[in-house]
Amino acid sequence: MKLSFMTLGCPTWDLDTICARGREYGFDGVDLRGYLDTLDVTTLPMFTTQAAQTRRQLNAAGLEVSAISSSINACNAEAHQKNLDEAKRTIVTANGMGAKIVRIFGGGDLEKHSRAELAQTGHDMIEEILALDGAHDIHWVFETHDLWIKARDCKVLLDSIPNANFGALWDMGHTFRAGGEIPEETYAAIGPRVGYCHVKDATFDPSHPQAMTEQFADGKKVGWRYVLPGTGDLPLAESIALLKANGYNGWLLCEHEKRWHPELMEPEVIFPAFVQWAKKLI
Repeated sequence: MKLSFMTLGCPTWDLDTICARGREYGFDGVDLRGYLDTLDVTTLPMFTTQAAQTRRQLNAAGLEVSAISSSINACNAEAHQKNLDEAKRTIVTANGMGAKIVRIFGGGDLEKHSRAELAQTGHDMIEEILALDGAHDIHWVFETHDLWIKARDCKVLLDSIPNANFGALWDMGHTFRAGGEIPEETYAAIGPRVGYCHVKDATFDPSHPQAMTEQFADGKKVGWRYVLPGTGDLPLAESIALLKANGYNGWLLCEHEKRWHPELMEPEVIFPAFVQWAKKLI
């Protein structure tokens, strides 16, 4: 397995810093989810018209672009044209930067539509994206996130699109903490389709000032806070062992949401800690 970090976790780092610290900490790749003040990297020249130069600098530091993390919400019918426009831009950026994976969300509105209707919307949107020029050079991975945290829900959409260019992104924290699934349940539902993994640890500590209140499909989850990997309550080591036993050799990403939550620990702390912890498991 290879280790990556997401730029969401280091929103103040410029390219030179990304390269220097990524190499220093021992990462193999970087996932592009924002750069400095801009969230959508597909709008920035350094990742589009200047992609070759940027890619060379990253590669010289020993870093691949593991993925482009998009904001596409495939199951939101109201976002159809926005999704399509972003997909077209993302294909250009991913191919220019040598990224083989693009993350997408499910999204949608369960108050207005049944889950079956949302899944059909997602199916149609993803099929339309897969038909775009250049889309088949990319593995589009659907994250266990928002309304689609439970793997058994994700499986409905995955099963409807057997195309090898469409797969799952297993966020190990979400499926256990918010979805209530043990790793074996998640893997049984989507394991063979997993093409990318997000890893972050948390502990249940509702009295702590940094305890999170998050809105999920089945209501708010209160009382968790993020901690250094391996020090929390999530079955991350068990999940990685399960992947390893079944031949997964893809990316493990340290997901750190510093851009959204400035109070979280600095990337200079969590990123090297993640590498030291993960290398013992892979």
